[in-house]
Amino acid sequence: MTEQVKIGIIGGSGLYKMESLKEVEEIQVETPFGAPSDALIVGSLDGTRVAFLARHGRNHTLMPSELPFRANIYAMKRLGVEYLISASAVGSLQAEAKPLDMVVPDQFIDRTRNRISTFFGEGLVAHIAFGDPVCAKLAGLLADAIDSLALPDITLHRGGTYVCMEGPAFSTKAESNLYRSWGATIIGMTNLPEAKLAREAEIAYATLAMVTDYDCWHPDHDSVTVEMVIGNLIKNAVNAQRVIQETVRRLSQNPPVSEAHSALKHAIITPLDKAPAATRDKLSLLLQKYIGGVG
Repeated sequence: MTEQVKIGIIGGSGLYKMESLKEVEEIQVETPFGAPSDALIVGSLDGTRVAFLARHGRNHTLMPSELPFRANIYAMKRLGVEYLISASAVGSLQAEAKPLDMVVPDQFIDRTRNRISTFFGEGLVAHIAFGDPVCAKLAGLLADAIDSLALPDITLHRGGTYVCMEGPAFSTKAESNLYRSWGATIIGMTNLPEAKLAREAEIAYATLAMVTDYDCWHPDHDSVTVEMVIGNLIKNAVNAQRVIQETVRRLSQNPPVSEAHSALKHAIITPLDKAPAATRDKLSLLLQKYIGGVG
């Protein structure tokens, strides 16, 4: 196993690799939850070691409902990741969040149906606090990095609500207008399971959401073409790499203590000595701080 890496990056649609990574090592990480979406790429970003994972695989072969969320987060934890930046393409639910804008959301709404979003079960119960699902300190660093770069024609939106839908089909107009009535800002298909699992793994998590288009509520939506969306994905990927590079620089200089880093302290309900040994072994990476003298 390679050296421990404290900063992880998950790249979404359009962001399948990090061009700026140097001294790259490709690592296959085994987990109790199967294989991650792809090999993890560990490399140096301006001298800081980071781990990168292409969420949908480097050739985009996995649908959102097929993603091995548990394996992806567990693999990051196994490498030693304490801070996880998730870059994602999203649709906009509000006129002010225009294509190519960047949103750093602070809330989620779960509209998924077929996702396993916990490591627990099989005789071991835990209930994490999730009222604030994003690490405010990491999100602040991310937003500050965007601000500092002054990217042309891009507006930063600090905060906002990300609706996580099941997919792979996009919303109906009725659904889109419902989410707008809830005050939601953006819509995507992947980040909420990641945020829940990262919290259980005691990893600080924040989302860099990049708007590709307006969702189907917008009167001009029908004029949006696949070519336009792909073009925005490519532009977003270039901008995302600059933002991530700056965020990593700031994070490496002053890594904050996050509430996420002790999320399991009061979350585990089952006495660990009463949990099945097989389950304790399976989750030992997550439980090692709390197992103590449990046999």
